[in-house]
Amino acid sequence: MWSYFDKGGPIMWPLLLLSVLGVTVAIWRWMALRAATQNIGPFVSSLRERLLAGDVEAAIQTCDEHPGPVSNIVRAGLVKFGRTKDEVELSLQDASAHELATLERGLPVLATIAMIAPLLGFLGTVTGMINSFDALAAVGLNNPAAVASGISQALITTAAGLMIAIPIQMAYNYFLTRVNGTVRSMESAGNLVLDAMSELRASAPPAAPKAPVPAR
Repeated sequence: MWSYFDKGGPIMWPLLLLSVLGVTVAIWRWMALRAATQNIGPFVSSLRERLLAGDVEAAIQTCDEHPGPVSNIVRAGLVKFGRTKDEVELSLQDASAHELATLERGLPVLATIAMIAPLLGFLGTVTGMINSFDALAAVGLNNPAAVASGISQALITTAAGLMIAIPIQMAYNYFLTRVNGTVRSMESAGNLVLDAMSELRASAPPAAPKAPVPAR
């Protein structure tokens, strides 16, 4: 393996750096998304149960018992219970934007690696071919080994760039799918909160009229 790395020339070092960075970010995001999407189903079921019972405090406690992006958004809406619908929606939108930014953290790095790695491999291809033609100009066709060295460098860097870019692109697509699924769960939970608040307002007894102030 080291012999191939050595034959690839100096371009192999930035490719190695990209591969290490890509694997590190991929493992980090896999662990973060796995933790963020655990127990969403049981949380939504418990939340719906308590909201249908009209127990907002118990619903907030459910959010505290199931930390995650979905519960954080629901909690942001529940603590605004009693406010106007516009205020609750604004709170849900702010919480959603914050949680989405957290879920997408690191994904631009993977996208950049998937884009740059083949370009670096192509750069190594170009430099390898330049070395081959320089060797050909210097020794002619009498020394094929000198020409083959540059061609070998060109092919190795191209292969290395693709070997890095393909799995990183697959990981990026997988994480993006997970994020989109979590976003749909957040939207559903936000709609559940809005519907429950509307029902609770509709079922609340009307406020007693104020007694008239006696004239002096």
